[in-house]
Amino acid sequence: TIGNWRWAGVPFYLRTGKRLAERVSEIVIQFKPTPHNIFPDDAGKSIANRLVLRLQPGEAVSQMIMIKDPGPGGMRLREVALDMSFADSFENRSPDAYERLLLDVIRGNATLFMRRDEVVAAWKWVDPIISAWAETGQKCKKYTSGTWGPSAAIALVERDGRTWHEEETQA
Repeated sequence: TIGNWRWAGVPFYLRTGKRLAERVSEIVIQFKPTPHNIFPDDAGKSIANRLVLRLQPGEAVSQMIMIKDPGPGGMRLREVALDMSFADSFENRSPDAYERLLLDVIRGNATLFMRRDEVVAAWKWVDPIISAWAETGQKCKKYTSGTWGPSAAIALVERDGRTWHEEETQA
């Protein structure tokens, strides 16, 4: 959790790895569920609404919401996405990360490069993690290439009664 009044008690989970099931960078904000179910129990599983900010590939913003499936046949719930894709919304192609970086080098724009004090601050954050790993003998968790990572990552969120975003969308 982040130590200030606004974010007090809000859990943050960070998962990263190489050769995961999909090459994707995204931020998923899961909203609190309503204190009571407004739909009948037999309408289907209700998934918490989420805001998904896709950073790469295919920059986009999606609001994942639960709706009543329209039409006859009773009350059935399903998750739908309200999507905004940058590629579909703007005519000009967004430059690739390295393309933008190289253009900024040529133009003399240093805003995408870390300053010395930023590097020092980053190591100030990382050093205690490395030290804790060394003191406890903690090793990086191994996992099979092409999966969503080690079982410990799933256990981490499950002990708080949560799931990772892709587990809910594939269920």
